[in-house]
Amino acid sequence: MHISKNIEIIDLALYLEKESTLVLGDLHIGYEEFLNKEGVLIPRFQLEDLVKKINNILDRVNPKKIIINGDLKHEFGTISQQEWNDTMKILDLFNNKEIILIKGNHDSILEPIAKKKNIKIKDYFSVNDIYICHGNKIPDDQDFKKSKILIMGHEHPSITFKERKDEKYKCFLKGKWKNKLLIVMPSMNLVTQGSDITKEKLLSPFLQQNIENFEVFAVENKIYDFGKLKDLI
Repeated sequence: MHISKNIEIIDLALYLEKESTLVLGDLHIGYEEFLNKEGVLIPRFQLEDLVKKINNILDRVNPKKIIINGDLKHEFGTISQQEWNDTMKILDLFNNKEIILIKGNHDSILEPIAKKKNIKIKDYFSVNDIYICHGNKIPDDQDFKKSKILIMGHEHPSITFKERKDEKYKCFLKGKWKNKLLIVMPSMNLVTQGSDITKEKLLSPFLQQNIENFEVFAVENKIYDFGKLKDLI
């Protein structure tokens, strides 16, 4: 399903058709080990499931460029053993493709991973009129000012419905920020569904506004266009 012209939703990722670029973000690799350290026992199934999901996406599209839009790993001040091992395995899935890591708020220590794989770290990526950033702060560079389409992560949007209050679904959001089209991506992390936009406080400065007119695209076995948020709450 296309969320905008030449921008297609492929599972939890976005494919920029004209640019042959795949965008995914908020993998939060190492989250299970973090929970274990906090005393929460959880099986470490994410890597296997994430590899399968990414391979399924790559079976559908063959991008030249991969953008990981922030929070590749979870822990702030260190690189855990799980983070190191699992990020290497995930990045290996994109062999022979250009990879760009956009720095997210959880990526304070990312350079050793990038150096090992000879990958560039950037604060943002801009192509044509599209600007891709993590979304935890509002940029002030010229590429941002000139852009017409913003793609961000950070928020981990998900949604529940009045009729099915106990079920939560990851979702894309499409709306406006000032005069720009704003697309918010769900998290690729498979341990949690994310933050329910109908109930929980929104974190990103881009979403400190009335988002009732944002369109909701839920992700399950396929993509479901549920129309405007105001009609769902």
